[in-house]
Amino acid sequence: MTFVLRALLAASLVAVPVLACAESHNPADYPLRLHIYGRNQTTFYHNRQADEAKGEGRANLYESGEPRGMDFQFECDTRLQASSGFETFPAKWKKPNQELVVLLPQFGKPGSYDTCRFKVEMKDFAYYMRNGQLASEPTAAFKQWMVKHEYDPEHGKNFPVAAAPAAGAAPTGAVQP
Repeated sequence: MTFVLRALLAASLVAVPVLACAESHNPADYPLRLHIYGRNQTTFYHNRQADEAKGEGRANLYESGEPRGMDFQFECDTRLQASSGFETFPAKWKKPNQELVVLLPQFGKPGSYDTCRFKVEMKDFAYYMRNGQLASEPTAAFKQWMVKHEYDPEHGKNFPVAAAPAAGAAPTGAVQP
């Protein structure tokens, strides 16, 4: 084999695994939605540029119309932001109930995305915020709130609709998510 053929063969052996690991950046390929409540992270720098972020956090995953809480660990090429308000991020399973790939928007580049892998521990409850504190409740109760407020981020209903209070009843309940 000539030197050129050997070099091409070696380059193709290196390129194929890299291409096989590349994740889609098309939001249509990510059917799940993820609401990140909080995270702790450490950012690693190279030549004064952010190179990698690692950490852990808590979130709700919306799958098949059902909310589920999850704890996660992540390693990303960029810093991970928590959700703002009712914001959710597109996600898909890499390994069901073990590893998610999350699509994160690139700051200052509309329509551009980065991917990040999350190792997850799924919960049998959903998280919500009350008075600035993270709490949990049964998924059935959270689902009732979603139905009552027409909130379904998987299907484009990204903001809850205020429910009319019952006659004579004072509004109560937690602010979700």
